[in-house]
Amino acid sequence: MSALWDLLFSLFCGILGLCPPDSCREMSHAGSQHIVCSYTISDISMKLYLNDAEGVPYGRFSKLEPDLGQSPTMLMNGGMYHDDLSAVGLYVEGRQQQKGISTKGGWGNFHLLPNGVFWIKGDQVGVTETKQYLARKIRPDYATQSGPMLVIDGKLHHRFLKDSDSRKIRNGVGISADGKTIHFAISKGSVTFWDFGKLFQERLKTPNALFLDGTVSAIRTDKFRRGGWRQLGPMIAVFKK
Repeated sequence: MSALWDLLFSLFCGILGLCPPDSCREMSHAGSQHIVCSYTISDISMKLYLNDAEGVPYGRFSKLEPDLGQSPTMLMNGGMYHDDLSAVGLYVEGRQQQKGISTKGGWGNFHLLPNGVFWIKGDQVGVTETKQYLARKIRPDYATQSGPMLVIDGKLHHRFLKDSDSRKIRNGVGISADGKTIHFAISKGSVTFWDFGKLFQERLKTPNALFLDGTVSAIRTDKFRRGGWRQLGPMIAVFKK
C-alpha cells in the first residue's frame, strides 16, 4: 500500500501542480528502489531536533512541524535511540551537547565499528568517522552519532558481506567529494548493508557516508512520504534558504 500511496501522491501533485519542485527522486540500485534527496549545501540550512520546549521527545514529524517556524523541504530520522527516544551516542542540538560520544564496540549496528558522526557547524557540514571526529576536535552546532559508517575514505565498511542475508529498510547520509553536496537516501524495500553502502560509494560517489537507522527509517518531502509509523528519536530538518 505504501508504494501505491507514493505513486498516487506523486501523480496527484504532478497533474495538479500543487507540489513545489524538490531535489528528491527515485533511484534504482542493485534491484531495489530508493528515495534520494540531494542538496547544494550552500542553498540550504539544516538542524537536528529531539525534544520540545518541555523536554518531551517529539517522536513524530507531525508533532515537530508546528514548532519549526517554517516549512521544511525534508524531514528524516537522524540516528539511533533508546526506548525513551534519547540518542544512543553523541547528540548536539543548538551547540548544547545532550549526550556524549561513544567509542566502545558491542552488539548491534551502532557498535559495528567504525561508526561515525553527522555534524553541522555554521556553513560546514560533515560525515566523519568517530575517531577522526575526535581527533579534529570539532565543536558543532548540531551533531548526531550513528553506525556503522557505510563508506570510509572511499572504501566500503570492511565488515559488510556481499552475500549477507540481513535485509532491512535503511537510510543514511553522505557528502560529495568536493564538500558541496549532501545526499540523503532511504530504501523503499529491504536491502543489505553491502548494497546500501554501494549506493553511496558507486552511485552517489560520496567518500564518506553514514548509516542512520533501519526498520524505523522515515522521510517526508514535498513529493515523498515513507515510514513514520513508529516513534523516532533524533530528526533532521532541511530548509531552503
